[in-house]
Amino acid sequence: DSSAVQDQLKHVQQVQATGSAFAAILADGSVVTWGYPGCGGDSSAVRDQLKNVQQVQTTRGGPFATKGGAFAAISSDGSVVSWGDPDRGGDS
Repeated sequence: DSSAVQDQLKHVQQVQATGSAFAAILADGSVVTWGYPGCGGDSSAVRDQLKNVQQVQTTRGGPFATKGGAFAAISSDGSVVSWGDPDRGGDS
């Protein structure tokens, strides 16, 4: 349910998904996430690092939300930050 972030979803360039979460790259290079926190739906811990993002990649857990998933964002300076399930790489 994206209703909590609907007002932020303007000028979306790309959307990626794990099993139960989404990450949208906006035109200004920022990232908006929503969905199950254990799958990367909560990016608040890395929000300050999600600037000038060029690309987002995902890992997926199992078929259920509790199985986790993670996102990795690549910024224009070549840095990478990940978030989501630490068992799926979301702990950079």
